[in-house]
Amino acid sequence: MAQNEANRYDLVTIARELETATPAEIISWTFDQFGHDVTFACSFEDVALLHMLWRQEPDVEVIFLDTGGHFPETYDFVNDLEREWKINLRRVTPGPEAAENPCGVGNCCELRKVVPLQRAVAGRAAWFTGVKRVDGPTRANMPVVSYDEKFGLVKVNPLATWSDEDVAYYLASQGLPEHPLWAQGYTSIGCAAVTVKPLPGHDRRSGRWAGSEKEECGLHEG
Repeated sequence: MAQNEANRYDLVTIARELETATPAEIISWTFDQFGHDVTFACSFEDVALLHMLWRQEPDVEVIFLDTGGHFPETYDFVNDLEREWKINLRRVTPGPEAAENPCGVGNCCELRKVVPLQRAVAGRAAWFTGVKRVDGPTRANMPVVSYDEKFGLVKVNPLATWSDEDVAYYLASQGLPEHPLWAQGYTSIGCAAVTVKPLPGHDRRSGRWAGSEKEECGLHEG
């Protein structure tokens, strides 16, 4: 969506109005505004949001950024949900420019996540993410709806105001599966080379990019 088209919507006002809406209401608003011209970039920790979207629009496109470095458990989980729920799954892989930057090396996230997603969402009107404010300090002020300058479309975060307990309750109440690595003590799961279990007392994303000062991959920055 072009910037001037996005300006038709006062997204700051809309975000304020949707601040107390339920995730289902936010999802419904998005489909009402943009129809099927939306996509969901799913980490497959986002099973609660995936389920909500699937219930409203079973054919919604779901993007899985296959960096080439995920845990085997993640790949198995993605395959299981694709088969069982018949998800409209689109696996997005890095281009050849990423070959010299394996996960954990150089600007791997830029080449294996950001650039592939920019290509994948080009021309779309909006994208859903599973970002929550409680995920960490870098996400504490994430609005429910905003214009994403980096990717050139409207960004919708239906779970922005939810807590981890809200997500856990939803998964349990709906009888939904959790990412299998949660049971092993992981609380935020990215590529295997740079993901460890968080230290006690640290935020849930503290196990990402272990040994570095990095806090975000670039998908939700700037």
